[in-house]
Amino acid sequence: MDQYNELPKTYAPGEFEDRIYKTWCEKGYFTPDVKNDAEHFSVVIPPPNVTGQLHMGHALDETLQDILVRYKRMQGFNTLWIPGTDHAGIATQIKVEERLRVEEGLSRYDLGREKFLERVWQWKDKYEARITGQLKKLGASCDWTRQRFTFDEGCSRAVRDVFVNLYEKGLIYRGYRIINWCPRCLTALSDAEVEYKDQPGNFWHIKYPIKGEDGYVEVATTRPETMFGDTAVAVNPEDEAMKHLIGKTLILPIVGREIPVIADDYVEIGFGTGCVKITPAHDPNDFMVGQRHDLEQIKVMNDDATMNAGAGKYEGMDRYACRKALVADLEAEGYLVKVVPHEHNVGVCYRCGTTVEPMTSDQWFVKMKPLAEPAIKAVEDGDIRFVPERFSKNYFNWMNNILDWCISRQLWWGHRIPAFYCDACGEMTVSRTDITACPKCGAAVRQDEDVLDTWFSSALWPFSTMGWPEMTEDLKKYYPTSVLVTGYDIITFWVSRMIFSGLEHMGEKPFSTVFIHGLVRDAQGRKMSKSLGNGIDPLEIIEKYGADALRYALSTGNSPGNDMRFSDEKMEAARNFANKLWNASRFVRMNLTIDRVELPATDRLATEDKWILSEFNKTVANVTNALDHFEIGVALNAIYEFVWDIFCDWYIELTKSRLNEKGTQGNEVAQNVLCYVLTGTLKLLHPFMPFITEEIYQALPHDGDSESIVIAAYPKVDEAMDYFAESQAMTRIIAAIKAIRLRRNEMNVVPSRKAKVYIATKYTDSFGPSTHPFFVRLASASDVEVSQAFDSATVNADNAVQIITDSATLYLPMSDLVDTEKERARLEGELKKLTDEIDRVNKKLANESFVAKAPAAVVDAERAKLAKYSENLAGVQAALEKLK
Repeated sequence: MDQYNELPKTYAPGEFEDRIYKTWCEKGYFTPDVKNDAEHFSVVIPPPNVTGQLHMGHALDETLQDILVRYKRMQGFNTLWIPGTDHAGIATQIKVEERLRVEEGLSRYDLGREKFLERVWQWKDKYEARITGQLKKLGASCDWTRQRFTFDEGCSRAVRDVFVNLYEKGLIYRGYRIINWCPRCLTALSDAEVEYKDQPGNFWHIKYPIKGEDGYVEVATTRPETMFGDTAVAVNPEDEAMKHLIGKTLILPIVGREIPVIADDYVEIGFGTGCVKITPAHDPNDFMVGQRHDLEQIKVMNDDATMNAGAGKYEGMDRYACRKALVADLEAEGYLVKVVPHEHNVGVCYRCGTTVEPMTSDQWFVKMKPLAEPAIKAVEDGDIRFVPERFSKNYFNWMNNILDWCISRQLWWGHRIPAFYCDACGEMTVSRTDITACPKCGAAVRQDEDVLDTWFSSALWPFSTMGWPEMTEDLKKYYPTSVLVTGYDIITFWVSRMIFSGLEHMGEKPFSTVFIHGLVRDAQGRKMSKSLGNGIDPLEIIEKYGADALRYALSTGNSPGNDMRFSDEKMEAARNFANKLWNASRFVRMNLTIDRVELPATDRLATEDKWILSEFNKTVANVTNALDHFEIGVALNAIYEFVWDIFCDWYIELTKSRLNEKGTQGNEVAQNVLCYVLTGTLKLLHPFMPFITEEIYQALPHDGDSESIVIAAYPKVDEAMDYFAESQAMTRIIAAIKAIRLRRNEMNVVPSRKAKVYIATKYTDSFGPSTHPFFVRLASASDVEVSQAFDSATVNADNAVQIITDSATLYLPMSDLVDTEKERARLEGELKKLTDEIDRVNKKLANESFVAKAPAAVVDAERAKLAKYSENLAGVQAALEKLK
């Protein structure tokens, strides 16, 4: 045993976690050999944004991935986990711009594009290093030799190739379309980047006069400031109450411009006033109506949501200031009919929370219908499955209703759109490489100023990280990946886009399974956020409790797709489990003299040995089944129950007598079984708690096994270890010991007071002489007698404690358990005390004045006391009767 490490007295993860991780990396355990013929298991990390550091949601995501990756690696799969980070266009640019403004009083325009991008790259380098460090602290077994960044040279080449491919197929186009515009970030947003929140608002009902008549039509709008862009009012052609207006001309209030009344099925009969103002440049539905009727698009706002010249005297006002002033003028001039309060769903920017302004703009788009159809079919046909399956509904809902994807962003940080414009001849060229001259006329060209949506590059992550567009050895071996682990909040942003991108560019799905987890909430169930101040830094938790405890807390109770609550109590429970395992392992280590673990032949195994091997075998089956079905919490709970309730609380205790018999065969058998089961349990637990399991593994004999638990074989079910009869016998013995302990505890009998135990059972073989020492040591028995039945005289049935389990009836002589005279004196004292209390309460309740004047709750409380005292009195009297 001298060649193996000792285990310190105290579990101190800070003393060994960093050392162990460094060793793993130096040994290359996380870097697979692409030439290994074993079946592959590959995962790409959902790349964290380089906007800052990892939060608790990331810690959950990476822990779940690492559990699966370590599990599969130990099962012998050729396992690859690719790490990396995302450049996160809008989010990162906002962070850097804010830092510039606060610290230097500068804007990006003061620096210029090139100098500003230098600052962003500096930011990226700093926070990418921080994120990488956090992942290593957490124990993520990623292959760091293959680390990627969505904006690195290889991924950038892939992005450019995809853009050109789609453009050449007619699936990317530039057009003047209605888009979501963020007036604060000053960029277009895709539909997936808009969140919807209920906000209080109003319906303003406004008169639009009919030209040449005294009448008017009444329209209702939640955004009166957009009326400057109205180019029609629509009614449903089937609406009998409104169809007479079709073809008439209206006068736009305040503005005085003439607009037509048109017929369109978009207007819902019976909804609202029946007349809908059409503003093609500022509403997606109106834009479609405008397309059908060839209406003019009049844009009335600037990019910062101030009003432009189209708003006349309101030019320069913020949109909400304009609204207030315009409504006042409409009322003053008699155009305002009424104002009706209305709660409505408003789109806001997913990054800054600013209300999004729909407006027409010249942008780049991906034509989605041809890409969405095969992506929908892949999930419908089961080629790709969601776990839990219910989240496929979110996917289908998005994909079946998907609109063309606006991919251009008015930013500087990101993949610049590879379109080049010639001002001399008007030619536009989309190119895989940068060009300086127009291929048509030879004049100088300028590149499009916009960059691509961040999610455009993220969508290619499963194959761009493996070297595409080159058909690399990694792509041949590890694509498609095996499973994607991610939160339900980015199914539309990311999962859907990876699916159609993989199918389109690789001709194959990007992954087989999408394992969805929930969000990490605080102890009160609230979402963690800066505004609530309830965010938790994973590094602080690791510093205090260790990475294994954090991983345990994030895994325990984890159920696919469901949110989880994080609390100090969970962390304390996690540390307690780690301490329990450490102390038990230390006890085993201190009692070992063997240098090699060899499971003894069956005929040398004691009943308790066969029982623990059977229980371990069952645990292996349960854990493996749970992990194969992504039930991480169920798997961990099975290990916890085995370690705590079976191995530590029972088996170790059952072996102590043999461990004390140095030099005997029983001692050697106990050592080997203890070490075999403990080592196997460490392997089961390793994917969840990698550091503590490695540290303990290195302290135990493992000659003939792997040099590290990381690459050790994961336990498999062994039918030869199904010792059914012995397992049943030990289950009966443990049930009997537990029952005796419970009854003695209820009677306040101290462990040092011994009592003979009579066991009446038809399973006499289960309670043979070899098991009697268990009762002596663990149930404070002075002696044990077993029979199929006892007569009343033998067990003194009238003066014995009787305990019934599902396999035996146990008798403990009362005289052995208590000092009769002392117990009688104690009970008589209790009897007097209870009698006095009952008399006191009875007198109180007999007092009519008290009952009439006291609050009902007080009277009821006294009656409850009387009932409780009476119940206790009956119990004391029964106990005294037994002592006669």
